[in-house]
Amino acid sequence: MRYRPIRALGVLIGLILVSITPGGALTGRCMGSAYRQFDFWLGSWDVTGPDGSVAGSNLVEKASDGCALVERWTGSRGGRGTSLNFYESATRQWHQIWVDNDGGVLELSGGLVGAKMVLSGTTPGDRTSRHRITWTPMDGGRVRQHWESSGDGGRTWKTVFDGTYARRGSDAMMM
Repeated sequence: MRYRPIRALGVLIGLILVSITPGGALTGRCMGSAYRQFDFWLGSWDVTGPDGSVAGSNLVEKASDGCALVERWTGSRGGRGTSLNFYESATRQWHQIWVDNDGGVLELSGGLVGAKMVLSGTTPGDRTSRHRITWTPMDGGRVRQHWESSGDGGRTWKTVFDGTYARRGSDAMMM
């Protein structure tokens, strides 16, 4: 379906523009523990690669009265992207729709595996290219994000991105 990336982008932009929750207040039907599973990723982050080099910065905030998380990524090489992350109670899964400033779109689904959030999916229009992203809470309130891709249906995987998120400023004081 050719319209799918445009639909995903429309949903993402609409939710971002109208529903950022001031102060992170929780209201409505999204107060259950399943909706809090990804809260370890909330905050303002400095991100480094495995060698300690600066990879970028990220801001992850609650949106839609606590029913979603919105991510705003700024890479050290000028790349930018935004994702909408939400728990769908009907499927009992987390979903992410990612759009970057090069027009790249990812649609991922999954959930907690132990303490890790693992989401996987495909690039719309290219169902042979699989992606798997794992967020792992670490000591000191840090988070590791490991993004892998596979061009052979998941038989072999290669690392696309491996970053360690460290809270910045007042977020670091909260931990």
